[in-house]
Amino acid sequence: MIPLVAEHITVSFTRRGRGAFKALDDVSLTLPPGSAVGLIGESGSGKSTLARVLLGLIRPDAGTVRIGERTLFTPSYPRPAKEVQMIFQDATGALNPRQTVFAALAEVLTVIRGLRDGRAALADRVTALLEQVGLSADTAARYPRELSGGQCQRVCIARALAVEPAILIADEPVSALDVSVQARILRLLRDLREQRGLSLLLVAHDLAVVGAVCEHAVVLQQGRVVETGTPAELFRNPQHPYTRRLLNAVPVLE
Repeated sequence: MIPLVAEHITVSFTRRGRGAFKALDDVSLTLPPGSAVGLIGESGSGKSTLARVLLGLIRPDAGTVRIGERTLFTPSYPRPAKEVQMIFQDATGALNPRQTVFAALAEVLTVIRGLRDGRAALADRVTALLEQVGLSADTAARYPRELSGGQCQRVCIARALAVEPAILIADEPVSALDVSVQARILRLLRDLREQRGLSLLLVAHDLAVVGAVCEHAVVLQQGRVVETGTPAELFRNPQHPYTRRLLNAVPVLE
C-alpha cells in the first residue's frame, strides 16, 4: 500500500484563437493508502486532466506528484508502470473490438505482468479475474460487442486488477450506465477496495456516486479546489455555491 500525493499542480493548455487557459490551478490532493477519495466537478472542471497527470500522461507546468517514495516525471520515474491503473468512462471503447475478453486479459498478464504460464494456467488466472468482478468464466470467449455496458466495465476493472496495482483511478466509470447498473458497479469497486487494500480515486460529477464509495471528497471548479470534506458533510452543509449547485443534480442510486 502506497500513498499518492499531488501538490500545487498547475496545467495550462492553449486554445486556437483564444489563448492559454489554466485547466488546473494550484491543485493539491492526497490519497492515503487504502483510502477512497472522490473528485467532483462538472465537465471542464479539470478533474479528468488531474487524473491524467496522476497517471503520468500529462506533465504539469508546476507542482509535484509523489507515489510512495518516488517523484513522478523524473528521469528515473517518468510514469507509473504498474502502481496506478485507470478505469475509463467509455468501457466499450476502451476494449479492442477484435479481441475476446480472454485475449484482452491474457495480454495484460503476459505483456505487462510478464507471466509465462502455460495456456491452462493462464485460463485459470483469467477465470479468477472474471469471477472477482462478478462475471462467469464463459465471458472469456466473448467479444465486447456481445456484452452490455456494465459487463464491459467489469471487464475493464478486471483488466486493471490484472496488473495488481496499488491505486485505481476511475474516471466517470458509471456515468454512461443505467442507474441500477451504476449502483452495482459502485458496490463492486467498494468491495474490491476493501478486499485488496486498494486506494481509489473516483472521478465523478455528482455526490451520490462519490458518497456510495468514498470517505472524502474534493470539489473542483474551473481547475481550482473550492471545497473538501466527507460526502456526508458536503450533503448536509455545503459551504460553496458551486457545491450546492452540484447537489441539485444528484440522482438517487438504488
